[in-house]
Amino acid sequence: MRRAVCPGSFDPVTNGHLDIIGRASRLFDEVIIGVLINQSKSGLFTIEERLEMLGEATAQYPNVRVASFHGLLVDFCRDQGAAVVVKGLRAVSDFDYELQMAQMNIGLSGVETLFMPTNPLYSFLSSSLVKDVVKWGGDASPYLPDNVLARLVGRLKQN
Repeated sequence: MRRAVCPGSFDPVTNGHLDIIGRASRLFDEVIIGVLINQSKSGLFTIEERLEMLGEATAQYPNVRVASFHGLLVDFCRDQGAAVVVKGLRAVSDFDYELQMAQMNIGLSGVETLFMPTNPLYSFLSSSLVKDVVKWGGDASPYLPDNVLARLVGRLKQN
């Protein structure tokens, strides 16, 4: 079985993330969305909320599942039986960082990294940016799944 991991913090998941996940789901038998638990950062959404939003947003893909992990990505990949990491690249600046990570990952464990160029519609998009847009009353509906937008608006109204 060809299995891949799409890792990230997904705080929150955007349509840019979903574009990469959907494209990966056509290339692999199974895609595992790995939500990183980073204890040194506090996100807007809990890990459980992110898993739930991702599950809802990817329900149309029968070969995609969602899991959380902490520690090294390569250890998560090994535990999941995945030999490939799929990463979306928005710009050259992403490539510089991601190339270093990919080279470290293959050196540590032999896990390959597949870089996918982001759809130009989402080349500027980040979770931080959509949070700021919603925080200041802008319309982020073209950039987020409906379920995520509703939760983001609700969460930012509370803060």
